[in-house]
Amino acid sequence: MNAAQPQIARKIMLNTVSQVIAKVLIGVLSIVVLKVLTTYMGKEGYGMYKSIFEFLALFAIIADMGLYTIGVREMSKNPDKEEMVMGNMLTARLIVIIFVSLIAFGSAFLIKEFQGTIAPYAVAVASIGSVFAIMTGTVSTTLQVHLQMEKNSLGSIIGKIVGVLGMLVIIYLIYPHNCEPQAVEMFTEGGACSVSNSSFMWIIIAGVIGNIAMYFSTAQFSKKLTKIKLHFNWDFWKNVLWKALPYGIALILNQICFRIGSILLLNMKGASFVATYSAPSTMLEAAGIIPLYFMNAILPFLTTALTKKDGSHKKIIQVSFDFLMMSALPIVIGTILLSYQFIYFITTPEFLTNLSTGYIGSDIVLQILIVALLFSFLSGLFGYVLVASDHQEKLLVRNLIGAVLTIVLTWWWIPKWGVKGAAYANVLTELYIFVASFLLAKRYINFSIKLNSFWKIIFSSFIMGVVIYYLNGPTSHFANLGNKNFIILIPIGALVYGILLMLTGALTKDMIKMVLKKKIVTSEDSITTAEIQDNIKTDD
Repeated sequence: MNAAQPQIARKIMLNTVSQVIAKVLIGVLSIVVLKVLTTYMGKEGYGMYKSIFEFLALFAIIADMGLYTIGVREMSKNPDKEEMVMGNMLTARLIVIIFVSLIAFGSAFLIKEFQGTIAPYAVAVASIGSVFAIMTGTVSTTLQVHLQMEKNSLGSIIGKIVGVLGMLVIIYLIYPHNCEPQAVEMFTEGGACSVSNSSFMWIIIAGVIGNIAMYFSTAQFSKKLTKIKLHFNWDFWKNVLWKALPYGIALILNQICFRIGSILLLNMKGASFVATYSAPSTMLEAAGIIPLYFMNAILPFLTTALTKKDGSHKKIIQVSFDFLMMSALPIVIGTILLSYQFIYFITTPEFLTNLSTGYIGSDIVLQILIVALLFSFLSGLFGYVLVASDHQEKLLVRNLIGAVLTIVLTWWWIPKWGVKGAAYANVLTELYIFVASFLLAKRYINFSIKLNSFWKIIFSSFIMGVVIYYLNGPTSHFANLGNKNFIILIPIGALVYGILLMLTGALTKDMIKMVLKKKIVTSEDSITTAEIQDNIKTDD
């Protein structure tokens, strides 16, 4: 062990922090887009806009095929074959995404709510953006392996800014009045024009241009590490694609769990219900990226730790569990308490609950869906443990049951409870996936989760919640801020939570060492990046 070399934990945390910061920026831009589009399009138009992307996502995920995660693992084990691995992944994913995009376009004409509108053609245009998104994800595997994901994050930010600027130009300069009198309106509510065909399509195109900018920016960074060119190696395809297939199918089934609620709402209730459901879902997508980035950063090191079979993986899993719980719980509690203000801020009043008319708005849906976030944070950890240990095929049955459960519950509960039914189904499915993931990981990997920090996190989150609840009351000093009081309450809650974490010891020395002292002590010894590289070089 060379103590002078950078340590694994610092690499993991810095890699994650850079991506989280970028995601915060992208999340802010996404909220801006949400606010602008809901105001410009109205609930019906925004609902159709989201329905198009939810529908396309069900097809686009097929192009992933689990190759991103498997590719990172293979490139980590075989750095001398990096160009070959990425080139073959790029070829495979391009073929599949083009094929499924054509299927998506044809299938869009079968959706009842899409018939008689330009929605199927919007699906075709949006699918071009999916092609470039898939290409971006593929070339970014090189950045992941070399722990330079901050460059991938920069590419994502560039793409998002380009897309947002395009939308703003269209909405405020080219089509500033929502619709053109000469155009054939795509959506109407009560006889009033909501959004025109041409403005709607140009907004879709702006997003596509953003994805193109994202790809070329990311590719520029990746080219400095390896060549980007298409490869077709049949032996590679037989080996790696076969390994990736179970995980790829599991990802497809997972997307069904996540997306099917919006699609069934579209067919059973209409686009306005999709809008009500999608507004909070957009917020949760931004928060849900935290465990994804964190586990993607950890994956190469967790894989190597499991290969060494020295027990060092146990500490990585434990600290990851504590970190994810520490991240998720305050988000859940804070969102439940401030959901009305959040939805008021990011949408328009028509999205808010109106009990006098019986309308259940996005604020209540957000309170339900946020509970699923906690389960998804933790299930992501144990899912990645299975991938790192080469047991990704075990996720297939888990996600198959989850997909069936989601479809059955959503189909059953939407007629009874509308958007609340879709939200309840999502929570129950995420709970199942979390429990199943933990039990599967325990079955194949030797580790244990200690709850020493868990109860301290629970306590700290509860006290934070009490403080926010009191300050959010009508007699609070911040009552005069109305629905904008969350701007003050969030920093106060974060400060209280952070202080309590330190006072209770939930924020452990190991976590602090991850960032400040570049070291994490495992059950056996310290793991360093140098040791990781030595281990990688000796792999076959």
